[in-house]
Amino acid sequence: MPLTVNITSMKIVAGIDIGSTTTKAVIMRGHTILGSKISATGANCKKTVKLLLDEMLEDLDIKEEEIQYTVTTGYGRRMVPANEIVTEITANARAAKWLMNGKVNVRTLINIGGQDCKVIALDNNGIMVDFAMNDKCAAGTGRFLEVMSRVLEVELDELGRLSEKAEDIPQINSLCTVFGESEVISLLSQGRRVEDIIAGIHKSIAKRVVSMVKKIGVKEAIFFDGGPAFNQGLKKALERELGVDLHVPPDPQITTAVGAAIIAQEHLNKKH
Repeated sequence: MPLTVNITSMKIVAGIDIGSTTTKAVIMRGHTILGSKISATGANCKKTVKLLLDEMLEDLDIKEEEIQYTVTTGYGRRMVPANEIVTEITANARAAKWLMNGKVNVRTLINIGGQDCKVIALDNNGIMVDFAMNDKCAAGTGRFLEVMSRVLEVELDELGRLSEKAEDIPQINSLCTVFGESEVISLLSQGRRVEDIIAGIHKSIAKRVVSMVKKIGVKEAIFFDGGPAFNQGLKKALERELGVDLHVPPDPQITTAVGAAIIAQEHLNKKH
């Protein structure tokens, strides 16, 4: 993204997304991301955030007092000290607008996290106007994919590649983690190919997500982020169900933390 200001004159800010399964931290100066780190959230999110920031500051040779403003978001946003707290929907929408600036005008945002799934409708200015969310169970989330990869004895980051080799995709009816696991075990016992089963899992997740998208209306361009957005098989399954291309940022797992950092930078810009 081209810079419109001298970044050396800009203040350093931090955006921290404390999710249910992973915590993401981003440090920015102006329009430049200086660094980012990801870690399992664990039982003590305060400790996790401190360790992440300490590591980043050491890597970047930045002193803690140089961070002028910190914004937190995510499930644990109220658990750690910060200058400002925002919802993950607000931060996610802000990041999508910023990351796609000059490329496409994002009107729908699909975020699949560790234990929830969100679909957000934006207006022409990137402001949230409606959203749908599944946070009652792990159905169709990163946690669901983790469980299925373990049952199939396949590495999580191999799911996308293997699904592209599918030949006969089975229908998987349950997205409940418990019942879905039983269904996958049953398919394995029938001798179904692992590649086919993975494609069936992706298709079932895509159908559930698309049903959420349709509740708020499908408007292009559609932005897809969250850790599962690295999975090309899932992305393609969503594109087939929606009939449109999805736009995925280079690192979809840190998007919401980026949004928090952008909000922090904008706050400082208003003050000075």
